[in-house]
Amino acid sequence: MSAKYRYRPQERREPSSGGRIWIIVGILGIALAGLVVRLFQLQILEYSAYKLLASDQHEVQAQLVPKRGTIFLRDRFDGSLHPVAKDRETWQVYSVRREITDATSTAVALAPLLELPAEQILFQMLYATSSYQVLSKDVPMDTAEEIRITRYPGIGISKGPTRFYPEQGLGGQVFGFVSTDDKNRRVGKYGLEGSFDEELAGTYGSLLIEKDAAGRRMSISTTDLQSARDGSDLVLTLDRAMQYEACRKAAAAVAEFQAESASILVMDPETGAIWAMCAAPDFDPANYGKIESISVLNNSATFDELEPGSIFKPFTMAAGIEEGKISPNTTYTDPAEEKIDDFTVRNSDKLAHGVQTMTEVLTKSLNLGTIFVQRLLGKETFRKYVHDFGFGTKTGVGIGPEADGDIRPLDKKGAIFAATASYGQGISVTQIQMLAAYGALANGGRLMKPFLVKEIIHPDGQRAVTEPRVVHEVISKRTSRLVSGMMVTVVEAGHGKRAGVPGYYVAGKTGTAQVPNPNGPGYLKDATIGSFAGYAPSDHPRFVMLVTVVKPKTVSFAESSAAPVFGDMAKFILSTLQVPPERPIKPTAPIALPPLSATGTTATTTGR
Repeated sequence: MSAKYRYRPQERREPSSGGRIWIIVGILGIALAGLVVRLFQLQILEYSAYKLLASDQHEVQAQLVPKRGTIFLRDRFDGSLHPVAKDRETWQVYSVRREITDATSTAVALAPLLELPAEQILFQMLYATSSYQVLSKDVPMDTAEEIRITRYPGIGISKGPTRFYPEQGLGGQVFGFVSTDDKNRRVGKYGLEGSFDEELAGTYGSLLIEKDAAGRRMSISTTDLQSARDGSDLVLTLDRAMQYEACRKAAAAVAEFQAESASILVMDPETGAIWAMCAAPDFDPANYGKIESISVLNNSATFDELEPGSIFKPFTMAAGIEEGKISPNTTYTDPAEEKIDDFTVRNSDKLAHGVQTMTEVLTKSLNLGTIFVQRLLGKETFRKYVHDFGFGTKTGVGIGPEADGDIRPLDKKGAIFAATASYGQGISVTQIQMLAAYGALANGGRLMKPFLVKEIIHPDGQRAVTEPRVVHEVISKRTSRLVSGMMVTVVEAGHGKRAGVPGYYVAGKTGTAQVPNPNGPGYLKDATIGSFAGYAPSDHPRFVMLVTVVKPKTVSFAESSAAPVFGDMAKFILSTLQVPPERPIKPTAPIALPPLSATGTTATTTGR
C-alpha cells in the first residue's frame, strides 16, 4: 500500500514584541551616536570654520589673510623701535562679478567717487582674472558710506590692510613696495619688501567646503579651516638720522650738480652693518604707481654696475704693500705717457710728473703710478687681490636684485686689461662691493659681509639675529694703517681737500670715471661719474662711506662734486656718533673750484 506524503510548510515565527523593541533601540542608538559624532564635529572640531562662514567680511579676512610684518628702525640711543613700513586698516571698495547686473552703469557711477576712469573700473569688474576684485584701496570713510547706502549690485565695501610708510623721505629703493597679484594676494616688490617677502607676508589661510553639483554646500560634508599665519617683523641696521640725512644730501647733490643721479652709503666697518643707503631720484613706496620710469625702482647700490675710476687705486697700493713690492715712499719716474699693446695711456692731466713716491701717486691720482705697482705684482697676483677684496662676487647684503660686477677683463690676454684695471677702468663694480672693500681698508684688513637686517622677529616671539661675519682677511693691519695714512694725505694735500672735516683726520680717495658708450666701443663724451670713498677718524674709523654722483653737468671732477658731499655727511655722522675731535679746529679759507673742462674720451684718461 503506497503512502501519500503531504508537504507541510514550516510555520513562520513572528518576533516577539520584546525583540522588535531591541531592534528599534539599536537603530536609534546608531543614529544617535552618528548625531553625537556629527555634533561633536560641528561644535568642536569644525566650530571655527562654521563660525567663520557665519561671520562678516572683516572676520573672514582676519582669519584667512595674514598680517604683513612691520619693518622697524631701532633708535641708536634709547633702543626704541620706529616703524618705517607697516599695515593699517583702510576702507576698500570691491566687486563680485557674478552679482553685477549692469556693469557699465555701475562703472560710470563709481568713477567720480573713486577718482578712477570708468574704463579701468569696468575692466577690473569684468575682465580681471579673479571674480573678486578690489577696485580701490584707502577710500575715504564718507565715500565708502555713500557707496554702502546706494547699494550697487555686486559692489561692496570692507576694511582691509594697506601698506603704510610713516617715515617720509627715507628711501623707497631700500624699502620697495607692496602690490597685489592676480589672486588678490599682497606681494612685496623690489627692495626689502621684495627680498624678504616670504618672511614678511606670512601664510594665507584656507577654508575648504564640499559642495554638490549645483554649487550648494553639503550638510554632511567636512569643512576644513586652516587659519592664516602672520608675517615676521624686520629690524634694520639703518640709523634713522643718518638715513634721512643721506637721502636729503643725495637729492641736494642731484639738484646742485644737475646730475643724473647721486647716492650715499654708510657702513660700520667693524660689523658690516649698513647705517645709510639712499639714492636720488627715488620714489614714494606708498605711491609707486606714479613713478615716471621703472628704472627708479632698482636699488642703485646693489643693481648698478659702474667703472669705479680712481677710488680703486688704494686697492692696488694695498696689494703692492702687502706683497712687499712697494712702500709709501717707493719712487718711480712718471712719464708723459705710456704705450701698452695698441693703447696709449696717460694721466688725467696728461702731464709727466718725474720722480714720484707712491703716496704722491695717490695724492695726485696718477694712473701711470698704479700701472707701475700692478706690473710689480704681476697679472695673476693683482687679479687675486681684486677678487679677495670682494669684486666680481655678490656681497649677499640681503637686498636685491644684486649684480656681480665684472672683473672678467682680467682674464683676457694682453697687458692693457690689468694696467687699466689698476686705476679702476675697464672693470665694473657695484657700490655695495666698493663700500665693503673700503671697510676692509679701514678695519685692519677684514672683508666683512654687509647686512641691512639685524633681526627677524617671528610671530611666536622667536628672534633670528644677524651676527657680523668676516668673509676673509685680505690684508694685514700694518698694510691697512699704511694705506690709511696715504689716503689721509689725499684729503690733507690732494684732490680730496673738500672731503675733510675740521678737527679730524679723514682717509679717502676721489675718483672720476668715464661712462662706457652703451651703443658701441669707447666712452661717452663729457659724461663722468664722480665718487669719493673714505672713513674717519683714520686711526680708529667709526664709519666708512661712499658718495657717487652720476653725470654731473656743472663740474668735471669728483673733487668738486662727491668730495664736498662726503665732507658734509662725514661731519654730520661724527657729530651724531659724538666722536670728539682729534686736533684743534682751525678756520679754513674757501677752496677755489677748478674750471669746468671737457673730459677725455679715450680709455686711458680716468683720474682724480
